[in-house]
Amino acid sequence: MTRRRRSSKTSNAPAKRTVMRCAIYTRKSTSEGLDQAFNSLDAQRESCEAYVASQRHEGWIVLPQRYDDGGFSGGTLERPAMARLLADIDAGRLDCVVVYKVDRLSRSLLDFARIMQRFENHNIHFVSVTQHFNTADSMGRLTLNILLSFAQFEREIISERTRDKIAAARRRGQWAGGWPILGYDLDRQRHVLEVNPQEAKQVRALFELYLQHQSLIAVAQVANDRGWRTKAWTTAKGAIIGGKPFDKMRVGALLNNVAYLGKVRHHQEVYPGLHE
Repeated sequence: MTRRRRSSKTSNAPAKRTVMRCAIYTRKSTSEGLDQAFNSLDAQRESCEAYVASQRHEGWIVLPQRYDDGGFSGGTLERPAMARLLADIDAGRLDCVVVYKVDRLSRSLLDFARIMQRFENHNIHFVSVTQHFNTADSMGRLTLNILLSFAQFEREIISERTRDKIAAARRRGQWAGGWPILGYDLDRQRHVLEVNPQEAKQVRALFELYLQHQSLIAVAQVANDRGWRTKAWTTAKGAIIGGKPFDKMRVGALLNNVAYLGKVRHHQEVYPGLHE
């Protein structure tokens, strides 16, 4: 009896590659030269396509969709192609964003940090062709962390400058922001409070009521019975704030507000104000 030997065949087929769908984003700050047959956006895209082609062995492919922002500043994210890119990222239509230079994506470190956070949330790789910046490897992620550190530094510097600006404005007697108060409107050009005659009558009456009743709760009750409300205003985004009934705390805050003495407060310091 002849015993047949079972032969084991080893497959030489290559391992299946993972496809990396790459979106190329291009931007030019001005519209100059965009009407040419081969413009700056085309040159950026050509370089990015060449880079993706060099990574073809890793499964990288270029998506046919174009994300070109011609004539848009990198200092803002209000760009049509950028909006489409972010929408496609949220929809899971791509895996990698490729740019010619980092500043093509954004010139603002704060915006760049926000974009990178969004990329990270969706596992999106980011590549800058000319700066060897690729978050798919460890060196690229290190560079990203360095950039994010600078973004945090910039945020802190901006906060410090804002605080210094507010303090300087208060020392000059200007109204430097905060919730508007009953009895005044804000002159946005001069940053100075102006008396609102109708509301001023209510403020004076509230002081007189307190002298009469010596009770914050009693003053709040009388004010609400008369239909009076706290200061109401509309924010820059169109939201209506304030206009609430009075209570003990709101009456107390109003009666202790140094603005009614023609002064402004900054933390514990009180300065003469420019308003009446």
